[in-house]
Amino acid sequence: MAEEPVKDISGAAKSPVPVTTEKSPKGDTVVSTVPLVSEVQLMAATGGAELSCYRCIIPFAVVVFITGIVVTAVAYSFNSHGSIISILGLVLLCSGLFLLASSALCWKVRQRSKKVKRRESQTALVANQRSLFA
Repeated sequence: MAEEPVKDISGAAKSPVPVTTEKSPKGDTVVSTVPLVSEVQLMAATGGAELSCYRCIIPFAVVVFITGIVVTAVAYSFNSHGSIISILGLVLLCSGLFLLASSALCWKVRQRSKKVKRRESQTALVANQRSLFA
């Protein structure tokens, strides 16, 4: 099978290819290269979805939070205060709350940055309109 050349993406940062060396079980040294992925390549591959992390975290956080509620309820229904299962339930409960809070915080920060960008572009449009009619 012939190897296809890697397409060059314009705007991608040129970075050196790291080389790793490994020892095989026979004592031979194997040299392999690992290509680095730039941020531009990542955005091209994911369609810009890397900035929507808070949307991906919400379902996972809800599942962890509900699991924490159920495990904690089961643990305390058997009066096993301080046991491993009650600690696990509390850890899951806290983790779910933390993930939900961090997702809400990321969403709020993203909304605020969108508002600032919108305001800046509107200011530029109004300034441009004034210069056209002046």
